[in-house]
Amino acid sequence: MQLLEALPPEGKTRVVGITGPPGAGKSTLVNALITALLRRQQRVAIIAVDPSSPFNFGALLGDRIRMSDHFSDPNVFIRSMASRGALGGLSPKILEVSDIIKAAGFDYLFIETVGVGQSEVEIAGIADTTVVVVVPEAGDEIQTMKAGLMEIANIFVVNKADRPQADEFVKNLRLLAHIRETPVIKTIATQEQGIEALITALDAHREQIHGNLQRKAFLLTEKAWQLIRHRRMRDMDKQVLLRTISEQMEDPQFSVYRIVQQYAHPV
Repeated sequence: MQLLEALPPEGKTRVVGITGPPGAGKSTLVNALITALLRRQQRVAIIAVDPSSPFNFGALLGDRIRMSDHFSDPNVFIRSMASRGALGGLSPKILEVSDIIKAAGFDYLFIETVGVGQSEVEIAGIADTTVVVVVPEAGDEIQTMKAGLMEIANIFVVNKADRPQADEFVKNLRLLAHIRETPVIKTIATQEQGIEALITALDAHREQIHGNLQRKAFLLTEKAWQLIRHRRMRDMDKQVLLRTISEQMEDPQFSVYRIVQQYAHPV
């Protein structure tokens, strides 16, 4: 805790959240971004939040295979973290880890989150810029998306844009994103197409929010809120809760709300 409190409050690191539904190609996109930024002599860090194993709660690590080209590069730091069931798609320790990485002087920090759909909005309270990655086949889901990811996106990326109906999908998405003036970028991450346009959009958004004290206050409030919540929950043990419920659930008078009350207001 003393280390965290001693960290400098500001830094040059750009924090970019990469989110979106499963299968959108988020890891491949991040890999292409790393390649392009290394050409610019940039230092890049990646925190990849993976689904937790239901057995040992560790990160499954599947998507890291796509970033294997950069593991040995001294200008790249890659860390996988387990979500441990966090509904927002983020690990409880993501805030502390990201602050330490920023203090290390990286130019970019990409946080790639678990693709869990509309509940994945916590990233908006951590990242300076939130990139929502979708694919052309998501056309039928756009109206639903408006209620969730639409609101948190600072930039939309339509990946795998070489697929059929991609142009029509991009056109419709741009119409929906026009109200919020959200850029829509077409990419083919496997061929590194559209990556420079995406970096340009990231730079433009950074300039747009630079000096925005209201947004900075929002981000700091979200960070403080989540840290406080996690610290209040630190004494909770899900396995102990499971045992308690297993022992009591056969009782005719069993009530899950009584269990909740017991844990929320311990004697």
